Amino acid sequence: MIDDLLVRSALAGFGVALIAAPLGCFIIWQRMSYYGSTIAHSGLLGVALGLIFAINTSAAILAVGLVLSFFLLLLQRQKLLPVDSLLGILAHAFLAAGLIAAGTLQDQRLDLMAYLFGDILAITSQDILWIYIAAIISLCLLIWHWDQILMLSIHEELAQAEGIRTEQTRFIFMLLISMTVALAMKIVGILLITAMMIIPAATARPFASSPEQMAVLSVLFSGLSIIAGLAISFQFDSPAGPTIVMTMTSGFLLSLYKYSR
Repeated sequence: MIDDLLVRSALAGFGVALIAAPLGCFIIWQRMSYYGSTIAHSGLLGVALGLIFAINTSAAILAVGLVLSFFLLLLQRQKLLPVDSLLGILAHAFLAAGLIAAGTLQDQRLDLMAYLFGDILAITSQDILWIYIAAIISLCLLIWHWDQILMLSIHEELAQAEGIRTEQTRFIFMLLISMTVALAMKIVGILLITAMMIIPAATARPFASSPEQMAVLSVLFSGLSIIAGLAISFQFDSPAGPTIVMTMTSGFLLSLYKYSR
């Protein structure tokens, strides 16, 4: 039973890594780590609304993420506040709204710990199927718009000069992050999703000589960290999600040590 549980958990984790790690590369290139955190924080509101209206929680998370993305696109047009300030405000506002909505649930019990930190060991075979379907769709969408998102990450004015619709491209990028949040909710939870996107990408950076190579290496590092983290979690009976993140962090520190030599 333990072996079967470990295999299912590893498969689910790697399915999320297929899209989370490459997206993390773009987040690092754009120096916008708050993007992932902001959309991840909105996930709790999606969960609460899904339970309130009796709809699929992943679909509700995606819908809330899209609403948040639309708000971001509108607010970025103003020049009063920088983008990171807007993201910080929206992140905490949506998280607070999620907690308020969760507090209205009277007939249903919301396991906040599971949603905040994930429960990869509760993954079912059906969950794995949906994770891979959504991950493959997201990955195809990312590959299709790879050049546009990459150009936007390098230089927004240059992207506009090349005829790229920057707002549309940015919305697609946010859509992909929202889909990743919906996928990763059960794996590492709301508070650790951003780590699953950023840490493998940061680990791959010193070893990569091109954007494509960095994306591929980030997926490999993420997959190895998930397997190692699950093994450590089983061995020492520690929470699986946080253990995976700490394993990723250890790999990142080793990559820094190698790069500094």
